[in-house]
Amino acid sequence: MSASAPAAPDKLDGAVLKVAGVVVLGAIMSILDITVVSVALPTFANVFDTTLATVAWTMTGYTLALATVIPLTGWAADRFGTKRLYIAALVLFTAGSVLCAMADSIEMLIAFRVLQGLGGGMLMPLGMTIMTRAAGPERIGRLMAVLGIPMLLGPISGPILGGWLIDQFSWHWIFMINLPIGLIAIVYAWRVLPKDTETASESFDLVGMLLLSPGLAAFLFGVSSIAEGGNGVHLGPRVWVSATIGILLITAFVFHAFRPAHPLIDLRLFKNRRLTVATIAMFVFIVAFMGAGLLFPSYFLQVRGETTLMAGLLIAPQGIGAMIMMPIAGTMADKIPVGRTVPFFMLLIAAGFVPFTMLSADTSYWITGSALFVMGLGMGGTMMPIMTSALKSLTHHEVARGSTLLNITQQVGSSVGAAVMSVILTNSIQASQAIPGAVDQNGEPLTEAGAAIATQMQPGLIEQLGLPGDLIQRGLAFAADAFSSTFMVALVLVLVAVVPALFLPRKREESALLDDEDAGAAPIMMH
Repeated sequence: MSASAPAAPDKLDGAVLKVAGVVVLGAIMSILDITVVSVALPTFANVFDTTLATVAWTMTGYTLALATVIPLTGWAADRFGTKRLYIAALVLFTAGSVLCAMADSIEMLIAFRVLQGLGGGMLMPLGMTIMTRAAGPERIGRLMAVLGIPMLLGPISGPILGGWLIDQFSWHWIFMINLPIGLIAIVYAWRVLPKDTETASESFDLVGMLLLSPGLAAFLFGVSSIAEGGNGVHLGPRVWVSATIGILLITAFVFHAFRPAHPLIDLRLFKNRRLTVATIAMFVFIVAFMGAGLLFPSYFLQVRGETTLMAGLLIAPQGIGAMIMMPIAGTMADKIPVGRTVPFFMLLIAAGFVPFTMLSADTSYWITGSALFVMGLGMGGTMMPIMTSALKSLTHHEVARGSTLLNITQQVGSSVGAAVMSVILTNSIQASQAIPGAVDQNGEPLTEAGAAIATQMQPGLIEQLGLPGDLIQRGLAFAADAFSSTFMVALVLVLVAVVPALFLPRKREESALLDDEDAGAAPIMMH
């Protein structure tokens, strides 16, 4: 059955909402999986009798797989069709999840996490492409707001869900939970996604793939290794060799990308001023917000001694704020130029960061909760409107490549932000006064802040180490200051992101989505 775009484009009709439901299911699986696994790392270390540095590769391997496969998604979507590729990605991700649950060694778990990442890396850019084409030019903002909800709720609900599953059942269930969701999503996608239309096959940019995918993987591998071990900056060969190779390969790709007619990533899209400004603003913002976002639960766990479940609940106000604002921001993005709204919401996020730059070891939870709520309101009005502005500037044929470009920017920004914030926090904590004669599990001098954090995570260590109470209190105060300093860097970066945001469109501009379409509206095929 074929249904044309509705006469009242301001409303999301049932057919479009069904398509949105498929994409949201895929996004929930992909995003929740990252945050759910983050709380399971200590469990993996105990079960597989290994170090936290080793089990951290269950996260890093997933991220590297994401970065490797995202550049291929735009070409593959044009070549094989978005519906077929989206279903294939769901199958790969679900199969990888089941294999992860069956892993009996840390090496197997890391390998299966990479397989998961290959499927998960395609879900988000494909989902953005499917939703953008289904919504039509007048409704992108509202539909992108729907997709943005799981993107923001993942970091909130993931730790809560992960902690509950591990406590009540076992670590296997943080992966097995994807099986029923995945099966439902696969059947749902097969039933409601628009039928793929035959398009002229474009030549595959093999040289571009050999340059960009390994380049991104090598660069992110190097960046993710900077703070490995937890004892400050490590700029050994593992870091600088990997990062240098990655930068050289990415640079070579940039020069190559302007030669073929159909490059792996079309950098010619940057001739579009709206896309370029939106990409710059989004990258700086993600480095700040996503990097700092990983540290919110760490403060409650390491400084305040809360349980994993309680830490997840304490950062829930951020998700509540985002849920309230996202539908409003989606409507605004379709009616008000984003250049008039995004800078304001970024300043709202900056205001939310201010209390976190003055943390102590006993800051009121009412203060932190209110600040996170304000931050959530700002985030709900920032991320999706920026992406909406960028996608509106693309033609129908450019959407798949543009979605891929934005997702690469988001992934690299998140990885860089996490590395930068981790290095700053680690160095700040390591600057604490050393305890004479005491060493940590790595043989490094044990500092007061490090000892205080260890006792918060494992209360029994206080008696085991025989440390006086005043030393623990000094260490906690120092650790709180370290978190404050790190959040101050994030605050400055958010304010820096306001600068390119001021150059976003400040007057209403027509969408380019239908510029290369023959019909007046893009048909939505249902079967």
